[in-house]
Amino acid sequence: MNDQIPLVDIEQQLANQSPFRIMKHALESHDRIAISFSGAEDVALVDMASRIRPDVEVFSLDTGRLHPETYQFIETVRNHYKINIDIISPDGDAVRQLVREKGLYSFYQDTHKECCGIRKITPLRNKLLEVDAWITGQRKDQSPGTRSDIPVIQDDQGFARAGETLTKYNPLANWSSEEVWAYIRAYEVPYNPLHDRGFISIGCEPCTRPVGPGQHEREGRWWWEEDTKKECGLHASNINP
Repeated sequence: MNDQIPLVDIEQQLANQSPFRIMKHALESHDRIAISFSGAEDVALVDMASRIRPDVEVFSLDTGRLHPETYQFIETVRNHYKINIDIISPDGDAVRQLVREKGLYSFYQDTHKECCGIRKITPLRNKLLEVDAWITGQRKDQSPGTRSDIPVIQDDQGFARAGETLTKYNPLANWSSEEVWAYIRAYEVPYNPLHDRGFISIGCEPCTRPVGPGQHEREGRWWWEEDTKKECGLHASNINP
């Protein structure tokens, strides 16, 4: 990243650019950069990167509670693009303590925050200490309550190491779900087969279900909770205090 150009100016320059152009800028600006691949439709990011910098690092958070189809899909992507995917797992002792004290489904009683903190947030935080930038598949239309204002590039203060800068890129921010799927079909990109069964936003198996007609995609996540801010904490900056 050129330190002489303020991040806000770079964001303004990239705000209306295509995802491919934003991705190209990100990959050319950072050596230590990684794509966060969730095993859902953000495989489009991996496909774009493969056309620019095939050796870019890709990682995926394995919470231990993903759908079997998601695990199989991660392997499909690994083989299709001939890449290594760094599978990030939670701390085993922390998971065992949670399960021992509260059982396997405590999130149905006391919200998903604690479980996500152990299985997703802490592992992500540890992983991001290894890079100076990361790329996510966030889109503004994914959640009107929390993602409608996300920029294509931002200073990720929530996960940055003290005294250092962590840059976060959201190349798909301005794309709709329809545009992502148009890309997937046009370039014959592999996708999670759960999408064909009504799953749109895909997370852990106990916390994800298909959505019905007229429902927003995030309504299939943590559906037992009334909170409209459907976030686990991976993108905590989206939620205003």
